[in-house]
Amino acid sequence: YGAPVLFVRKKNKDLRLCIDYRKLSAQTIRNTGPLPRIDDLLERLGGAQFFSKLDLKSGYHQLEIRKEDRYKTAFKTRYGHFEWLVMPFGLTNAPTTFQAAMTSEFRHMLDRFVLIYLDDILVYSRSLDEHVEHLRTVLERLRQAKYKANRDKCEFAQQELEYLGHYVTPQGIRPLADKIEAIRVWPEPTNTTDVSSFMGLAGYYQRFITGYSRIVAPLTRLQSPKVPFVFNDDARQAFQALKTAMLMAPVLSIYDPTAYESDD
Repeated sequence: YGAPVLFVRKKNKDLRLCIDYRKLSAQTIRNTGPLPRIDDLLERLGGAQFFSKLDLKSGYHQLEIRKEDRYKTAFKTRYGHFEWLVMPFGLTNAPTTFQAAMTSEFRHMLDRFVLIYLDDILVYSRSLDEHVEHLRTVLERLRQAKYKANRDKCEFAQQELEYLGHYVTPQGIRPLADKIEAIRVWPEPTNTTDVSSFMGLAGYYQRFITGYSRIVAPLTRLQSPKVPFVFNDDARQAFQALKTAMLMAPVLSIYDPTAYESDD
């Protein structure tokens, strides 16, 4: 074992070590446990008034690898041969392994006042007093488990914050402004790859668009390699209609099963 390496620059200009584990992945049996659906997580926020977001510092690196498996993570550089003691990025089962660890650690809090998607932890509450207690419980759990949070990426006791590509507020959820802008200025696709990229971004927010499947049908057909790429009037109309729908995306209310409404 000895995977090749490269470096990718982060947003803050630091370098991230990336290891090509494709050969190891080809020998790996995939874990069957899925990651949570983002739509399902957001549906839990009905009635919440205060939110805090905790980001674990280099989350994967906080899980140790069993000694007998460390040799599989080996990588080579001109400075020598190295093996990971902790879980690196790039392993096939790293996401599901990390999600399972977080789910186990916070199992008594999940869907009550905590949501977890990989290393993003959201604490939500109906009142500020309740939120302080929830935060204290979560932070104490992190301390006991020896998990470290990235203070620069944490936000506390907010009534609006970004979580999993959405703004979450007491009124509901809405798409991020920069994602809407990216869709607005997206150039007309010239090939199948362009269409797939556009559909990937727009599809992430399809819950905000009434009749999404009907609108995008002409574009969906262009994603098939068996269909010649012809960006005709139907495709062009669907492309523009999808852009317009995203620009008019509403704030979606989240169902609150405890809410009571009266006609009086």
